[in-house]
Order: sequence, then C-alpha cells, then structure tokens
Amino acid sequence: MNKSTHCIDQNQIRALPLQPGVYVFRDSSENVLYVGKAKSLRARVKSYFGADATRPLKQNWLIREIDNLETFPVQSESEALLLEWNLIKEFSPPFNIRLRDDKSYPYIKITLSEAFPRIFVTRRLVQDGARYLGPFTDVGAMRSALRTIKQMYTVRSCHYRMPDEVPPRPCLDYHIGRCKAPCAGLQSESEYRAMIDDILEIFSGRTNKIRSSVTSRMEEASKALDFERAGAMRDVLRGLDALESRQAVIDPQGANHDAIGFAREDDLVCGSLLRVREGRLLGREIRYLTNTNDEEDATLLSTLVKGFYFRNEEDIPPELLVPIKFDEQELVHEYLSNRRRDQFKIYVPIRGTKRSLIQAATKNATHVLKQDKAKSVGEAFSGPKNNGSPPLAARRLAEKLGLENPPRTIACFDISTLAGRESVGSAVWLTDGQPDKNEYRRFRIRDVINHQVDDYAMMQEIVSRYFDRRVREATHLPDLVVVDGGKGQLSAARQAMDNAGVSDISTVALAKRDEEVFRPSHKDPLRLPRTDPGLHWLQRARDEAHRFALQYNRTLRKRRTLRTRLEEIPGIGPAREQELLRKFGSLGVIRNASIDELVETRGVGRSTAVTILEALASDDKQ
Repeated sequence: MNKSTHCIDQNQIRALPLQPGVYVFRDSSENVLYVGKAKSLRARVKSYFGADATRPLKQNWLIREIDNLETFPVQSESEALLLEWNLIKEFSPPFNIRLRDDKSYPYIKITLSEAFPRIFVTRRLVQDGARYLGPFTDVGAMRSALRTIKQMYTVRSCHYRMPDEVPPRPCLDYHIGRCKAPCAGLQSESEYRAMIDDILEIFSGRTNKIRSSVTSRMEEASKALDFERAGAMRDVLRGLDALESRQAVIDPQGANHDAIGFAREDDLVCGSLLRVREGRLLGREIRYLTNTNDEEDATLLSTLVKGFYFRNEEDIPPELLVPIKFDEQELVHEYLSNRRRDQFKIYVPIRGTKRSLIQAATKNATHVLKQDKAKSVGEAFSGPKNNGSPPLAARRLAEKLGLENPPRTIACFDISTLAGRESVGSAVWLTDGQPDKNEYRRFRIRDVINHQVDDYAMMQEIVSRYFDRRVREATHLPDLVVVDGGKGQLSAARQAMDNAGVSDISTVALAKRDEEVFRPSHKDPLRLPRTDPGLHWLQRARDEAHRFALQYNRTLRKRRTLRTRLEEIPGIGPAREQELLRKFGSLGVIRNASIDELVETRGVGRSTAVTILEALASDDKQ
C-alpha cells in the first residue's frame, strides 16, 4: 500500500527558512531517499507537494516513500552546491543520479605532506595532503612516463617517513646514481623540493617553462666546467623530448583547456574528459552515471562536471569546453572560479578546433560505453574472466573501505560453540570471490577453557595460530581479513595479527544483525548498500566461514555422543572405541551393521559384537 505524505505537513513547510540550503528526504527507517539543493528551502520543498498531475512519475514514487525531512540552511547557493554533492557521495540516495568512478584506472601519487615526497602509483584516492595525478586510462603510457621522470630526476624510492624515519646507511639507489641520499643529509630539503616542483610542472603539461629553466642551468654548468651537472641537465632535456613525443598535438595554439563529452544508453551514462595542456593531449578521465532514467542531458552534464572537479580541485584549467549549457552552470562556474583563484570560463564551442575536441570527447565516451556494454553481455553468458584486472566487487571494497589496492584474496574467520562444548574455529579463503578449499583451515580451541565461553579470546587464539604458522612457513598472505562479529572480535583479531607481525593486512568485522562493517580506528560502523557487490563478497566469506565452523562443531559433537555411548558398553575400551569410530563414524551406522561387519573391526570379536548390538537395541526400546 502506498504511503501518504501527511508526515510532512504544511506547518512544517511554512516553518522552513527562505535562505539557500540543502534538504534531505528520509523514509520511515531513516534511510536517505533524496538529497536536493535549494535557493529557498521553503519554496523548493513546498513544490514537491503540489498537484500530482504536475509531477513526473519518479517524483511521485519518491513522495510516497517520504516519512521525514531534514534541512541544512547555508549562506549561499555555492555553499549549498558543495554540501549537496558531499551528501550525495556519502549516502548514495536511490532517487538521485549516482556517479560511479571507474576505479580500475590508476593515479600517480606525490606525497607532498612529507618533507621529501615520494612518487608512486596507487588506485586509492583519499584526502591526505598528497597530490594525485590522473586517473590514467593508458596504464602503459603512464608507467613509461613515470620511468622517464625517474630517469630524469633522482626521486627516492624508499618508504621511510623522513626525517622522522631514516635508514642506517644510504641504499643501493645512491650508489648507482638513482638517489642523492637525502636520508643521509647528502641532499637538502630545498633542493629535493625544487626537483618535485619540476616534476609537477611536467605532469601538468607545462614543459616550456621547465625546458627553459633546465637549458639555462645546463649552460651555466658548462660555463663553470661542471660537465657532470651539465650532462644531467642534458639528460633531463632528452627526457622531456621523449615525453612530448608520446603526446599528440591537437591545438596548434598551445591552449590549456578540458573538454567533456558524454554518451547515454538505457540507464547508463558515460562521461569522458580530455585534458589538454599547452596544446598537447595529456590524458583522459572516465566517469559513469546510473539511475538516469527520464533525466535531461543538461542535468546529466551538470552531474558529470561536478564529478570531474569537485573531488579534484588542484588541476582546474582556465577554460572548460562543454557540448551544451547545463543545469546550475553559473553556480558551478562561480565555485570553480573561486577554487582556481584565476581566470576561468565555461564555453560551448560552435566550430573550429575546440568544437572538434568536444566531438572527440563524445566519440570517446561512446566507444567506452559500447566496450563496457559488450563486456557486460559477454560476462552474463560466460562469467567474468580473470585477465589481471580486479573484479568490480574488489574495486568497490577498496573504495568503500579505503584500501590501497583492491582485495583479490580474502581470509575469513568464525567461531562455533554450543554452551562451551566442542568450541572450534574456521578460516576460509576466497580468491576473486570464489572459495579456494585448499586454503581452508579448522581449529579446535585449546587455549581457552571450554566451560568459559569467551568469543574474543577464542577469535584471538585461532587468528594467532593461523598467522603464526603462515608466517613461519612463509605462506602467501591474504589481501583482506574478515572476522565474523563486531568491535570485540575485530580488536581480538587485530591484537593477534600485531603479535604475528602481519598488522599491515587490512582487517574488518562483519556483524550479522544489520550487516554492519566495523573497521579499526573508526568509531561508527559502515553500512554498505544491500546491492553492493563488495558487501556480497564479505557476506559470502562470512557465510562460508560460518558453515565450515558449524560443520566441524557438529562432527565433533556427533563423535562425542558416539564415544560417550560406546564407553558405557561393557568390553569397549579406548582402543576398540577408536576403531569403531574410524570404521563406522556414527551410532546409526553401527546399530544397522551386522555381526559379521562388526567382527571385521580390529579388536572386536563375535561376543563383543553381540554385546554392542544388544546394548544399542535396548536404547531403541527405551
């Protein structure tokens, strides 16, 4: 039965302020249904509850589900724009257009928050003070460019957090000329930082300034007869030539701008951004939109622009080229202009090179969308192929849990006990979401006294035994550890892993009741959408660990029952009991066996066989 909208009455609406802000509609379970922005909160919310005939079908469905309203007044529409975007990213409301980043593409990360920054490839984008370049769709070209940069400049490759952490002596890179050993004080922070500034300029496409500077330094070194330094500057110029030779010149005027194009098919929209610096095409970014039925192109383009720039505000060009005018364009322009702190405009080109760039971006988006569509259809019939790229569920887990890399292998632990009797633990292993039973392990709890039901201590015991052995035998370790339970089980597992020296493995706990995901150093649990493929992997691992532990617990209880009953039969000692257990496995099988079958058991004669069957037959009569 459809819900009424009486929960939001006219008095509540009239009490809303006239100022800008963000409104959040929730259902009766407090789940966020929709997040919207308003120039006037009162007027915008009131518009939802007009005549049914004036509303689109999707809005009618939304209003039937609304149970309560939450509003966030702000000072300006620009503030509302950013708040709306952040709330949509946080809650992923079902009635909003949903932006989906393609996390299969890597970034180059420069750790600017460190005194001597490192440069490396990552697929994890977080707010940690680092500079992220990308994402790069041509991974081969990205790694080739990174190799060239490291040949041109002596960037350190170690993982020390300098200057607080330093090695006892310079490493091999120093001795072969790949690093100037800032760890040993042989390179100053200012000199190292100047090198990083050059690299940032190169990756941003601004090579003319660097080329001029390097040429001047080379000439100065030559005049001073410092031929070693002049040779190093010459190598930098050659590296710049190599980088530029791989970048297509698409704007002879050497302009700096981005161009966005998009394509849509059914409920899926693909947006493509081409990044041009000094007339050269540096790279491409891809974003997807879902839940787009009945949405206008102008609305979709507005969401794409926000998706490209609201999370990466460090490389905003002086000019953004778009195919059409989009919703909230003036607000987006105001926001990005303030972030850029320099001249910025949004432009719809009609002809010429800029229009051609828009067409190229649109064709690019169409191509990517068709490729993904074909891949999805193929996987629907044949299943996903492990071609080296992480599955979608792994990428989702990396995104939601904040992992450095998508977890391809998952180890999951669970405990099974019945009033403290036959307490056992299990460890199961999933590779790309599929059980790998060769890696399954089971444990009888031995360090925790059976009559003391302490789930935390038992979890700590099995995790400790599991990793102690794997470390001792140098066996491969999982990308992600999952424990069945909540904060207590998670804390116990982490303590065991710390003691085993594997604290660098990411760990979470999955609670059965509300499917909440607990993470170390996070006070509140994470709730993933029920349809999230990453959650499905965690549930599959948890359920398989539970099944495997319960199976072992039942086996031990069955053996205990059989052993207890056999001990009561005259003439059955420990040796005969073990032989009967090994041969028959259960009382039911023994009860239905013949005297001749029992006699075949080592140590059981005919008279003993008759005694066993008579004792078990008397049980049936009671």
